[in-house]
Amino acid sequence: MSKGATRALIVGGGIGGMAAAIALRRQGAEVELVDIDPEWKVYGAGITITGPTLRAFRDLGLFEAIQREGFFSVGGHMFLYDGTLLSKTVTPPIEPGLPASGGIMRPKLHQIMSSAVRNAGAKVRLGVTVGRLEQDEDGAEVELSDGSAGRFDLIVGADGIYSDLRAKLFESPVAPVYTGQMSWRVVAPRPPEMDVAHFFFGHKYVGGINPCSQGEVYAFILHREPEPRRIPDGEKAAFLRDLMADFGGSMAVVRDGLGPHSSIVQRPFEYAIQPRPWHKGRVVLIGDAAHATTPHLASGAGMAVEDALVLAEELDRAGGDVPAALEAFTGRRYDRCKFIVDSSVGIAARQLEGAPAEEIGMRMGQAMGKLAEPI
Repeated sequence: MSKGATRALIVGGGIGGMAAAIALRRQGAEVELVDIDPEWKVYGAGITITGPTLRAFRDLGLFEAIQREGFFSVGGHMFLYDGTLLSKTVTPPIEPGLPASGGIMRPKLHQIMSSAVRNAGAKVRLGVTVGRLEQDEDGAEVELSDGSAGRFDLIVGADGIYSDLRAKLFESPVAPVYTGQMSWRVVAPRPPEMDVAHFFFGHKYVGGINPCSQGEVYAFILHREPEPRRIPDGEKAAFLRDLMADFGGSMAVVRDGLGPHSSIVQRPFEYAIQPRPWHKGRVVLIGDAAHATTPHLASGAGMAVEDALVLAEELDRAGGDVPAALEAFTGRRYDRCKFIVDSSVGIAARQLEGAPAEEIGMRMGQAMGKLAEPI
C-alpha cells in the first residue's frame, strides 16, 4: 500500500476497525473510518489478553499503553466452586519480553485505540455507515447513510458479527448461531492480594475472575440458556446473585458486593464464520464480520488485530493490486481463524455437556499452543 496513493474506507470502529486504521495509516494510506454509533461508545466489562493477543498489540504499537492501563500476570489459580484451592499454574510467555497474559477494561482499551486512530491521522466520521456500494475495476463508489459519497481503492468491513456489509457483499451471508450458553460479567474492586486469574470448576456453571487494572477485576459466569432471553437491567443483580449462590472464595466476595450500582453485562454466546473468500473485488471483511467466535480462548480481539496487521502486510506486498492482496489475506487468515472458532465452540459444547475440568483445560492448552505459532 505504501507503493501507491490508496484511499481506504473502514466500516466499523471496534477493535478490528481501529486496528486496521492504525496499520494502514502507518503505511501512508489515506484512511476514513465510519461508525454507526454517533457517540462511538464501547459496551462491556473487561477482556482477557492472552500471549498471542499481546503480541498483536505490540506489533500494532500499543503494548506500552495497554501495559500502563491493564494488569498482567504469570498464570492462574484453579479452585473448586466452593473456593477450595486445587492448583496454581504458571504460564510461560510466548516470546521474551511479553507478559504471559493479562486483562484490561474494555472502555480503557477503546480509549487507547481511538486516541491512536486519531493521532495517526485517520479521519473519523460518526453516526454514519455504508448505504450504497458499487465497484468497478479501478475502485469503489460509496454513498454513506447521510447522503455523502466518496470513491475508495479499498473498503474494509469491520462492522461486527451482525455485519451489514457482509449482507451487502455476499449472496449467501452467514448468520450468527447461538450456542445455548449465556455469559454474565460484572466489574468489581480488585482485592490487593489477587494478582492472577481465578477459575472455578465442579459446578454446573463455569466461573472465573480476571484482574483488569490495578483497581478492578471482572468476574464471569457461564450457564445454559436454551433461548437467548434478556434479563431487564433492574433484575440483573438479583439474577446474577442467584447464579453465584453456591460459589465461595473470591467469587463469593464479588457476589456479596452485587447491587444496583454494579456494572453487569449479559451476553448470549454466538459465533459466525463466513466461508471463503472474505472479499469481493476491493471490499474485504475482517474481525467479527468474517469470523466471530465465542470468548472461550479469549482470542476475538487478538484475531481482529492480527487481521489488520496481515491485511496491511499483504497490501504492501501486492504493490497496488488490491484484489490480489485481499486474496492473499484470506489465504493467510482463514484456517487460523476457523480453528479458533471451531475450538471455542467445541469447548462451549463440552462445558454444556458437563465435561470434566481436566478435559476443558487440555482442550484450551492445546488450542493456545497452536495460537502461539507465528501468524
